[in-house]
Amino acid sequence: FKGEPIQPIEFAELRSLLLACAVCNDAVLQCENRNWSILGDPTEGALLVTAMRLGFSGSELNCAFPRIAELPFDSVRKRMTTVHATPTATSSLEHSLAALWDGAMSSSRTPYVAFTKGAVDGLLNISSMVWTAEHTQPIDATWRARILAANDRLAQEGMRVLGLAFQPLHAAVANSHNGHIDQLERNLIFVGLLGMIDPARPEVRDAVATCIHAGIRPIMITGDHPLTAQAIARELGISVDERVLTDQELECMSKKDLQAAVNQVSVYARVSPEHKLKIVEALRANGDIVAMTGDGVNDAPALKKADIGVAMGITGTDVAKEAAGMVLQDDNFATIVAAIEEGRVIYDNIRKFIKFLMATNSGELWVMFLAPLLGMPLPLLPLQILWVNLVTDGLPALALGLEPAERDIMQRPPYPPGESIFARRLGWHIVWVGLLIGANTLGVGYWYWSHAEPQWQTMVFLTMTLTQMAHVLAIRSERDSLFRIGLRSNKPLLMAVLLTIGLQLAVVYLPFLQGLFATVTLSAGDLILSIALSSLVFWAVEIEKWWTRSTAR
Repeated sequence: FKGEPIQPIEFAELRSLLLACAVCNDAVLQCENRNWSILGDPTEGALLVTAMRLGFSGSELNCAFPRIAELPFDSVRKRMTTVHATPTATSSLEHSLAALWDGAMSSSRTPYVAFTKGAVDGLLNISSMVWTAEHTQPIDATWRARILAANDRLAQEGMRVLGLAFQPLHAAVANSHNGHIDQLERNLIFVGLLGMIDPARPEVRDAVATCIHAGIRPIMITGDHPLTAQAIARELGISVDERVLTDQELECMSKKDLQAAVNQVSVYARVSPEHKLKIVEALRANGDIVAMTGDGVNDAPALKKADIGVAMGITGTDVAKEAAGMVLQDDNFATIVAAIEEGRVIYDNIRKFIKFLMATNSGELWVMFLAPLLGMPLPLLPLQILWVNLVTDGLPALALGLEPAERDIMQRPPYPPGESIFARRLGWHIVWVGLLIGANTLGVGYWYWSHAEPQWQTMVFLTMTLTQMAHVLAIRSERDSLFRIGLRSNKPLLMAVLLTIGLQLAVVYLPFLQGLFATVTLSAGDLILSIALSSLVFWAVEIEKWWTRSTAR
């Protein structure tokens, strides 16, 4: 918004509407370096910008119509009311707006006026007159039907619709306590209604589609008109049917009926904070994991009750942020979806970390446990075991935590929250791979030892290390082959594997390290044999993944 006003309008009804928009409003327009910004609620800011673009300055109106009392908006009444003193001095501004109450009151000008804005249907229930052609008319069935039809027409286009009304007052209202609601919000003169588009960000539709493919059901809970909610839900792909539950329907439902309804209905309109809490409780009672977003003070109970509450970091209140488990800094739904994806990546990588360490360590245990039973000396010396645990296990395991997301990570359903970390054959993988590593390493060591080959212990040491490197490359994906994902898709892991192999070869072939680790130089044939035996684990895991993919198909 650059602040350039449009030619002032001439229609008295529209002037009255814009006056109500500008003064029954808590937002403020700020200008810095000729750039305007809105301080306050975005909806109220849009009303203030509209009035200013059409020639009405909010600051001038607030001076001409000083506010003396107000009834703030709440989710039960779904409206707000402000009381203002009318101008006492004659001015061009007063003349341009005088018809607002002069035409409404057949007698002299009243010293005060109350403006009310809110939901159209609720506003009609407390209005007795309608302002048209610079005078008032009683609201009869024809007028009511005409106003509601206009409201529905705008709502069906996905617009947020507000109604505005006023009431000339002969006596001042000293404050805005509840005792004055009946006095201020009755027998109002309905001025008009306006619709505004609050378009979803371009990335939201794709984010909703991603959620659905990932087995996550987005649910819209809003205070807007049911037709508005329905139109937006249809545009975003949230709802495939036409059913929308409103506050009146929710009020009449039992807990059992609501639990059944929340499994089918994804759009709720005209919902109060109490109903938000009931919806969250019903979803959780059905065994669903619920993430709830909110920004207002009244959203705090639902945010607290959900499995994870997500508060808006920009528009959210401090109460909502304190009640939530997570604060969204950019108020963007797509960021939540990105966080879900990142959470799945982290969980997958934790499982891979556990799979690698426990399988390889169990292989070491089998070697150390079975060798004495075969009459062999200790196959690995203490310093060699320390080297394997710190270098061979450590560097690749840390790099495995940086593995990128698997290609189908957001096309699979969520895993059960109570699932064991060893579920989905992880425990079985640890057992059989550990046995394979142990048998492979101990087998080559036993053959060399039984033939009195002096390098038998070095062969055990090298084969154990290379087998672990083959294993870590094979488990980078739970389903896809390494040849599909490529070696360079996780460069830190590739560097860790190459560095580990280089250090291991240095321990075997450099004289000053041979004395420290009790190793001997291996021939080319011994090295090739060790590499070949180490690759058996890689091919075994690749066959396991091939079988998993075939079973899934």
